[in-house]
Amino acid sequence: MLSIVNQRRALFSGLLVFLIGAAAAVQGLQYPLGTLANIGPGAFPTGIGVLLALAGLAIAATGWQIRSREQDDFAPDWRAWGCIIGGIIAFAVLGIYGGLVIATFALVFISALGDRQNTVVEAAVLAGAMVAISVVVFWWALQLQMPLFGWG
Repeated sequence: MLSIVNQRRALFSGLLVFLIGAAAAVQGLQYPLGTLANIGPGAFPTGIGVLLALAGLAIAATGWQIRSREQDDFAPDWRAWGCIIGGIIAFAVLGIYGGLVIATFALVFISALGDRQNTVVEAAVLAGAMVAISVVVFWWALQLQMPLFGWG
C-alpha cells in the first residue's frame, strides 16, 4: 500500500512537471510554429512542453498505483551513481582522444554496470547497440563534427 507521503510526492511531482511543460508550451507558442516543411522556432519548445506536460500527468496518475517499500527512507545506490558519473567522465575524455565510437561504448558500458542485474556481457551488447545507433544518428544523419575514431 502506498503511504500518504508517497502519494503526495507522486501527485505534487507530477503536477510540477505538468506545470513546467505547460509553461514551456505556452512560451513556445509566442514564436511562429511554421510548417512541417519549414519548422519555425516555436515548434521545438512547444512540442517538448506538450510532451513534458503529458509525462507530468502520467506521473501524477500512476503515482497512486505504485506500491511503496516498507520504509520511506531511501538510501542511494552509490554503485549506480559512481558508474553513471564515471561513464560521463569517460565519454568526455575519450570523446576528445578516442572518437565517437570508443567514447559512446565506454559511456554506455560503464553506466550499464551501475545496474547490479546487468552482466558484463549484457553491458557490452547494450554498448555495442548504442554505438551503432549513435553512429547512424549523430555521425551519419546529423553529420556531427566528431570523428568516429581519433587518437589525439
